[in-house]
Amino acid sequence: MNTIAACPACASTPVAEVLAERAQRNNHEHVSVTLSLPTVHCAACISTVERVLMATDGVADARVNLTLKRVKIDAAPELGIDELISTLEGAGYEAHELDAGSIAATQTDKAGRALLMRLAVACFASMNVMLLSIAVWSGAEAATRDMFHWISAAIAIPAIGFSAQPFFKNAFSALRKGRMNMDVPIALAIALALGTSLYETAHSGAHAYFDAALTLTCFLLAGRYLDHRTRAVARSAAEELAALEVPRAERVTAGPVGAKKTETVPLAELRVGDSILVKPGGRMPVDGIIESGESEIDRSLLTGESLPVFATVGREVSAGEINLTGPLTVRATAIGRESSLHKMADLVAIAESGRSRYTSLADQAAKLYAPGVHILAALSFVGWYVFTRDMRQALNVAAAVLIITCPCALGLAVPAVTTAASGRLFKRGMLIKHETALERLAQVECVVFDKTGTLTTGTPKLASTHSDIDLEVAATLAAHSNHPLAKALSEACDRTQDVTEIREKPGYGLQGVWNDLTVKLGRADWVGATDVTADGPSTYLKIGDAAPVAFVFRDGLREGAEQAVRGLQDMGVEVHLLSGDTAPAVQRLAETLGIANYHAGVLPQQKAEFVGSLTEKQHVLMVGDGLNDTAALAAANVSMSPASALDAARVASDVVLLGNDLSALPKALTTARKATKRIRENFQIATLYNVIAVPIAVAGLATPLAAALAMSASSITVSLNALRLR
Repeated sequence: MNTIAACPACASTPVAEVLAERAQRNNHEHVSVTLSLPTVHCAACISTVERVLMATDGVADARVNLTLKRVKIDAAPELGIDELISTLEGAGYEAHELDAGSIAATQTDKAGRALLMRLAVACFASMNVMLLSIAVWSGAEAATRDMFHWISAAIAIPAIGFSAQPFFKNAFSALRKGRMNMDVPIALAIALALGTSLYETAHSGAHAYFDAALTLTCFLLAGRYLDHRTRAVARSAAEELAALEVPRAERVTAGPVGAKKTETVPLAELRVGDSILVKPGGRMPVDGIIESGESEIDRSLLTGESLPVFATVGREVSAGEINLTGPLTVRATAIGRESSLHKMADLVAIAESGRSRYTSLADQAAKLYAPGVHILAALSFVGWYVFTRDMRQALNVAAAVLIITCPCALGLAVPAVTTAASGRLFKRGMLIKHETALERLAQVECVVFDKTGTLTTGTPKLASTHSDIDLEVAATLAAHSNHPLAKALSEACDRTQDVTEIREKPGYGLQGVWNDLTVKLGRADWVGATDVTADGPSTYLKIGDAAPVAFVFRDGLREGAEQAVRGLQDMGVEVHLLSGDTAPAVQRLAETLGIANYHAGVLPQQKAEFVGSLTEKQHVLMVGDGLNDTAALAAANVSMSPASALDAARVASDVVLLGNDLSALPKALTTARKATKRIRENFQIATLYNVIAVPIAVAGLATPLAAALAMSASSITVSLNALRLR
């Protein structure tokens, strides 16, 4: 059954009625299409996109996912992808086709739901066992006490068997690889608590540890769930890059009597040497060489170049680049796994695997803590057995030692702080994705910025002044092109002139007739401009025989860019600017922001190598937004991207900047450093707790109630210390 998105902006739209009508009209089978929508940003965008799509014949359902910036469309098989993309672009939204079969990251958050379910079961069981324990503590004896213990066992054993699975699985995995982690003493304590409790119950013992084992499980699951919720669902950047690959292409084949015809085929059916037609607005499906046609190519997603480049016969093109103005026939030279897009995905995957070797503070503590606890419990068992010759008493003391020293406070030390710190950063417009991102952010000594779309807005703005006539004629011509400079020029003036016979010459510009004069807007050499010394990206207007006029553009600074760079430098952090853009543009920006270290014309692999070389000497934060930045983002010690960045860049990042303001970046480093300080304080609190509690447990004075209260007290203290961060 079709439903509409449950958001306030959709409540006033007629989507429900349209859906009902579509359900009645479309009884045939539909196909599912997934499109990337990098420019959607609010609930109103959801409403507009869904309404526009639902008004299109053949569309049965359209659902926007704002978090992933995607729309899933159920449409009739005969409805083309190009038509859907054109419809959205007509409504003002950039759209790209995604290969839904390659996307494995949009599944339900099963891990989070499983943790929440285990936590609920453990808490419910713990409350019931505590009620039974109160009766025992109040003086129940003999058969009555044994009955309460057996009921507690019937509740606790299946509850812990279900709820404590993550700890047992992680502990077993660590031991199998010959290493220790925090889950090893946790699993051992829970298992020994259950074992000794069953032994005591079977022999009519006065004490059982069912309540303590369940309480311990509850606290640790709460910490594990908090840790899970502090970051977005982890998705593979390599898979996201692969999903951006065009899944189909138009292959050019020989027709009757030497004519040419095209057929749409899956990418897997293409072979090296095939000729492929790429229409204006389409993305290159393969690496290749242009055989015929002239156009302009937008390479910004792959190289970071802010302006399109002229492309004609013989020029090499790469998968993922966008053809802007004219049809091109490309001879394939690399397909699928051999294409530049897949090679970039491989770079990201390699860099990500390197980051996974980072050891968190909690794991470092576990290496020292776990062996110490186990040795202490073993010595307690041996000592009591030698002293009393009572196996039962020795086991009880050993279990008490393990329970009272179980790293519940240590287990909460990190997630309690990261949750508080993440909440603080979220209010400042930053979303922490990775579980160790805060710890790595606190160690940053060097920040590397991308240029276009990161320090700048990535959108050119008209910077030169002109007469009303020149501006209006140019804007009228520009309205008929998808070129970025043409769009900026069209937006700069809302008045038009009566220009007729407008046509675009792909790769060169636009031409028309105004007042019986030929007017041209485009490349300097095409309009006949000889003075091409304009400082910045430019296009030229020629009216009749008059001298060409230069329209100069600037890429505006992102809000807070100057404050971010200055704040980082004041903190003693080294700042670099790395861009695939031209040298003059990069130098101009570096001088504006006061960045001494900058490099221009850098390719994606060179970016990753440069960042990798920096990480050998210091801890590096990479800030970028494009496909060309993904490998460098993954190679850095910690990475950040704006919410407006391409999906793949956001996936490769540890931190996402939700707003447009960069000025919060120095504050994020300060918060991360304070958070790390709080984590270390929590470790000290847990250590102090153990110094006090351990002698009590070793002396055999720890009852189940005392152990449970001691664990709770230490956990609450750690949580309260974490809240100081707010």
